[in-house]
Amino acid sequence: MSTRTGTDHVEISDVAIPPSNGMSSETLLFDARWPTAGGAEDPHGGVEVHRCVARLAPAADAMPIFPEYRMRDQFTIMALIGARTAVPVPRTLWYESDPAVLGTEFFVMARVEGEVPPDILPYTFGDNWLARASDADRLRLQESTIATLARIHALPATAEEVAFLGDLSADGDTALRAHVDSWRAYYTWAHGERPIPVLEKMFGWLDAHWPAAVDTPVLSWGDARIGNIMYRDFTPAAVLDWEMAGIAPREVDLGWMVFLHRFFQDIAEFFGLPGLPGFLSFADVAGHYAALTGYRPRDLEFYEAYAALRHGIVMGRVNQRRVRFGEQEAPTDPDGLVNHAATLERMLDGSHWSSSGPV
Repeated sequence: MSTRTGTDHVEISDVAIPPSNGMSSETLLFDARWPTAGGAEDPHGGVEVHRCVARLAPAADAMPIFPEYRMRDQFTIMALIGARTAVPVPRTLWYESDPAVLGTEFFVMARVEGEVPPDILPYTFGDNWLARASDADRLRLQESTIATLARIHALPATAEEVAFLGDLSADGDTALRAHVDSWRAYYTWAHGERPIPVLEKMFGWLDAHWPAAVDTPVLSWGDARIGNIMYRDFTPAAVLDWEMAGIAPREVDLGWMVFLHRFFQDIAEFFGLPGLPGFLSFADVAGHYAALTGYRPRDLEFYEAYAALRHGIVMGRVNQRRVRFGEQEAPTDPDGLVNHAATLERMLDGSHWSSSGPV
């Protein structure tokens, strides 16, 4: 700790695990206090108090969701974004590679206060701050979130500075193929021993519907959804969870943002709830993004399908983990590991977009 703070006299207190701790990296909240050197106005020094968050890579025996957690990469990209853009990311404090400290690598960032749209129960179920908001407030949240995503995509960085995430100098088609190939590799790692037929078919669908033209790649947040943002007054106060960051066309993030809302909306409708049907539609998201950037997103069906496939791979791994630890029964059909398998089947036959969907 002395190498990070300049003193051995550090007091850690109020350690807690947030109730919304994610399924992937582990999160710890804590306060840190250490003395400051005295100055002209305070010859005896004082005490610095820091409200902190530590993000820890999960233990290998915990059946992690991802094969690696790239904690240094997450720390580095957050620091770069914080230094060069107006995107609100938590202030990065330090990265620790030595597992002897806490048993695994981790990084520490400053804590930010705000509200996050809940996943459990999903914000589309009602009885939460976002569902109770006015249409005008939800529109402000939607448009400020899209503006934040546009700023991420406009990060002023060289290809060398972000080479740890992918090749920013590649043409669009090459970058998209590299991105999809990385998810094929992840699928094989996560499900190679027990293939999931609906996901296999979705990879084939992508090959058959590959875009004719792909624009130049940008920094891709990777997990671009409102559940990974803290909001104050319906505008982003902190953009979180960068473990899926990479280099990809802009539409990869746009497709993920829209599909993840559609995923929660479908759950609400399954239980007979109205949800938020007009929120984060592809037409509105793409239109506002174009108005802000001058770039008109295209091939939106492809990118929504790609988002649905990626989410299926992740959720399949999550549900495998639940089966292993006795939290649910193993399904007889491997497709049962994918919560939205029915949506994927509708994408495969085209009916998903027959009445409404991308523009």
